[in-house]
This record gives sequence, C-alpha cells and structure tokens, in this order.
Amino acid sequence: MHAPAPVPAPVLASRRRTLAIDVLRYDPQAPASQPALQRYLLEEVDGMTLFIALNEIRERQDPTLRFDFVCRAGICGSCAMVVNGRPRLACRTLTRDLPDRVVLAPLPFFDLIGDLSVNTGKWMRGMSERLETWIHEREREVDITRIEERMEPELAAAIYELDRCVECGCCVAACGTARMREDFVGAVGMGKIARFRLDPRDTRDDGDYYELIGDDNGVFGCMSLLACHDVCPKSLPLETWIAFLRRRMVLQAADPFPSGG
Repeated sequence: MHAPAPVPAPVLASRRRTLAIDVLRYDPQAPASQPALQRYLLEEVDGMTLFIALNEIRERQDPTLRFDFVCRAGICGSCAMVVNGRPRLACRTLTRDLPDRVVLAPLPFFDLIGDLSVNTGKWMRGMSERLETWIHEREREVDITRIEERMEPELAAAIYELDRCVECGCCVAACGTARMREDFVGAVGMGKIARFRLDPRDTRDDGDYYELIGDDNGVFGCMSLLACHDVCPKSLPLETWIAFLRRRMVLQAADPFPSGG
C-alpha cells in the first residue's frame, strides 16, 4: 500500500477559517455612544487564542478597540470577557474550540470602562476591605527573629488551592444572585473567607466570620446554581468552599455561643 500523497500547500492554506468576531462596542463616557455589535473578519492561524485575535484586530484593523490584558498566561485575570454567552479568559480560549462566529461582550456586574474593558479591580478591592481578607493575628511585639510555626503539608496545600484564585470576576459575572444583590460577595469572596478559616494563623472564630458572610449577601444568598464553578478558568472547587462555609454558618446560627459564653 502506497503512502498518501502530501497535500499541496495551497490546499492546506484554503482550509484556514475566516472568523467573524462581533464585539459589543460602547463608550459610557461618550453621550452619543450607543451599544452596538461591530464585526471584524480575521483569518485563523494555528494556536490562535482570543487574546491573539483581539490584538491582531487592534493592531491591523481598529486601534480604538478596548480590552484588558497583562500576563497573557491566565494568571492576572485581566482579559476576562463574555464569549458566546459564557465568561472566559481570552488568553486561555483557543479559537479552534469556537464556531466561525464569535460574539464578545464585557463582563456584566462590574463598572464598564469601554467595549470589553471593565473595572474588576474596584469591586475586588472593596470586597477585600469589607471581608478583611488578611491574617488577623494576636497583638504582640514585632520580633524579626521569630520563626513561624510549622504547618502540615496537607493544610498548606489546601490553603494554596484557595490562593490560586486570580480574581478575574468570571464567577461573579455568571452568578444569578449577583444580578439581584449588588452587595453579594460572590464565590470569590467566600473563597477568601474559606482560605482564612483554614489558616491556623488567623485568630478569628466562626462568630467573626458569621458577621461577615452569615446573611443573604454571603453564604445564605447563594442559590447553589453552581454557575461560578462551571466558568472558573482555574477549575477551583468553588461549590466545595461554599458548602463548607454554609455548614459552619448554619452551626453558628443555631448556637451563636457554643462555648456557653
């Protein structure tokens, strides 16, 4: 049996797709601006991501197109956007996994800067300050010679897993409760609380955490639709964190003074 003849280069080239990328354009700072889809046609190349495609469009077709990026490696979370109705990171989304027509829109819920650019940092900062997402230690004099207490590897790994969140905002953008409650802390906020609840260096107890998230803007506002879990680009076990905190908060609500105080 003879080996198949190699495919001529012109035939290979003809198999490349032309992508139709429709971007929702809108400038909230321009009074005359109206939200509208603008189409860009782009030839797909091997290994192309949406990040590459958008940069190609901005460099060669439309320098006014606005979107965010920093790391290009799925670490900063800046390039999150809605891709065909689903929140994703542009730098982690291969165009070969998408249809010929791609519709891009900014993440909902967050303040819109323009086009695909939103201000997730403002909301994340406010949420972190509200939930006091830093280690609360007992007051003591600073001792630079003090060696931190040893932590079991399993516990350190569990805390590290919670620290992998890149605050991209995808989980909040996909959340049904966030659409109804602007003060809802979302899976990202509850993940931060779970992280410090596990950390033995943090001196807060369940009562302190209950004050932060023991209401409808916290664990009891979650409708358990698990959209946050489905869209997380880091594949974090968000539903496990929320279930863990909900159990702790239910116990706290049932017995706010477990020690008899």
